[in-house]
Amino acid sequence: MHREELPDEILVQLRKGVVIPAHPLALTPQRQLDERHQRALTRYYLDAGAGGLAVGVHATQFEIRDVGLYEPVLRMAAETAADWCDQRPIMIAGLAGPTDQALAEADVALGLGYHAGLLSLAAHKGADEDALIAHCEAIAGRIPLIGFYLQPAVGGIVLSRGFWQRFAAIDNVIAIKVAPFNRYRTLDVVHGVVAAEAEDRVSLYTGNDDHILLDLLTPFTARRAGEDVVVRFRGGLLGHWSVWVKPAVDYLAQAHAAVAAGAVDAELLQLDSQITDANGALFDVLNDFSGCIAGCHEVLRRQGLLQGTWCLNPDEAMSPGQTEALDRVIADYPHLCDDDFVAENLQRWLA
Repeated sequence: MHREELPDEILVQLRKGVVIPAHPLALTPQRQLDERHQRALTRYYLDAGAGGLAVGVHATQFEIRDVGLYEPVLRMAAETAADWCDQRPIMIAGLAGPTDQALAEADVALGLGYHAGLLSLAAHKGADEDALIAHCEAIAGRIPLIGFYLQPAVGGIVLSRGFWQRFAAIDNVIAIKVAPFNRYRTLDVVHGVVAAEAEDRVSLYTGNDDHILLDLLTPFTARRAGEDVVVRFRGGLLGHWSVWVKPAVDYLAQAHAAVAAGAVDAELLQLDSQITDANGALFDVLNDFSGCIAGCHEVLRRQGLLQGTWCLNPDEAMSPGQTEALDRVIADYPHLCDDDFVAENLQRWLA
């Protein structure tokens, strides 16, 4: 499918900028798929105002491919979204592995009505830039593509400014999730997109969970042909946004309003630092992100949206001290949480 075949409203929403949670995986104590809570999560995100869903991505656990859950989990999210709301969200499927695998996953996603694929390059460590671009071009020949700069701490690879210029030049690329957790590498993506003259086609979405609001507020400037080109992040596709989604929708709207007014006040900048502090606990920064998925699960468990924090990999779990860190940020920043909203609607989502 080519990007021009996408529904107009999907491209309009993507370009405007929306909240896109990275969808977690709900498991039973036996580490089997918990369909009831999996559907409840999808309903929660949509009712909280998310404009899209990313399924089969890092937060969903890449191991779903090893246990035969890739297609069932994507299908469940697509069917639940279609049944739950009138306005179709932007549906994004995580694509991973060698070219043949990623192409097969793209076919699964397209067959289920997904609009785009978020392409992980983690399996291509050691490949040269030409090989990486050839892989991306092959997948873009099948499905509209969203690039993914995954931080090296959780399996990503360092990608050059030249790579991002070549990637952004691929015609069927519609967005890039920028998540290196590194300001210099974030700028590499910006400069690459501008050098490719692709800023009007390729929407930038922050995946920098450590700098969410500042990414959304910053006018990134790159020089091209002696002139400044200003590029902005439109929205976010974030593991952090797998929790506390309703406040995220609110502060994205505040960011859009501030950008439109051309004025960013001190309260928004203060809010950015609070979100980053909360993310430190959520993503287990003190332990090099080892508990990042389990930390998100713990918030959802406390709210009743998950039964527990279990991951497919038994070694992925909460780190020592992470529970106390979450206790602190939840107490310090209640305005970043949506416990009341979840409590009011939980039984309806679980029905």
